[in-house]
Amino acid sequence: MARKVFVEVTARFDTEGNVTPISLLWEDGTVYEIDRVLDVRRAASLKAGGMGFRYTVRINGRQSYLFYEAPKWFVEAKA
Repeated sequence: MARKVFVEVTARFDTEGNVTPISLLWEDGTVYEIDRVLDVRRAASLKAGGMGFRYTVRINGRQSYLFYEAPKWFVEAKA
C-alpha cells in the first residue's frame, strides 16, 4: 500500500469557486510546477486511502494524481 505524502500547494481560485493547483512543494523542499490539470473529479485514493477531489496533473511531462482532502493536499508515494 502507498503512503500519503502531504504537500504544500499553491493554487488559483477563480470567481466561480474553481480551484486550480499551480505548484506543489515536495517533502524534500523541491518545488514542482504543474504543467497542466488534465481532470478533476471526486474520487478515493485507492492506494493510500482517503476521499476527496482527485486532480490528474502533468508535472515535467509525467501524469500524476494530486488529492485535495479538505483541508490538506496529498500525493500517493511508495511505502
